[in-house]
Order: sequence, then C-alpha cells, then structure tokens
Amino acid sequence: MTVLLSLAVLLFVNLTTFLVFWWDKAAARAGRWRVQESTLLGLALAGGSLGAVFAQKLLRHKTRKEPFRSLLNLIIGGQLALAIAWISAPNWLPQLVAQMP
Repeated sequence: MTVLLSLAVLLFVNLTTFLVFWWDKAAARAGRWRVQESTLLGLALAGGSLGAVFAQKLLRHKTRKEPFRSLLNLIIGGQLALAIAWISAPNWLPQLVAQMP
C-alpha cells in the first residue's frame, strides 16, 4: 500500500507541475502575471521533474532559458543519483553499517 500511495503522490506532483508550467506558458502568451522560476524549479525539486520535462517538450516552454534549463537538469541529475543510491542500497548499505565502530 505504501508503494501505491507513493506512486499516487508522485503522479499528483508531476501532474500539478505540468499544469503550472502550462499556466505559465498561457500567461506568457497573454502578457499576464507569470509564475516565478523558483516556484517552477521548486515543484521539480519536490518530485515533479518528469512533469517539468514533459511540459518543456510538449509546450516548448523554458527550453532555452538559462540558468533555468541548467538548474532543472541539475535537479534531475540529483534525483537520478538518489534513485540509484536508493535502489542499490541493499547492496552497499549493510557493508557500510558493518564497518561502523
């Protein structure tokens, strides 16, 4: 059940991130109030990086804007590194704990 709940939360965060990117793109076209880049990056950092990437590709939004693009790539790289560490933890974590004084 915990895995399903985690997946549901991730789906919700990514969908929300995509919708916020869509809203910002619509606001940019209409010349209205925009969502701050820090908010967009914060949503990606909170787990919405897939939603952010899909929004960039599908909406062609924030694709050339620097340093936004580089920061988003850094967030994605960090999340991938954490995911790899989490998945491989059963292999290295017991050895690390056994070596502790």
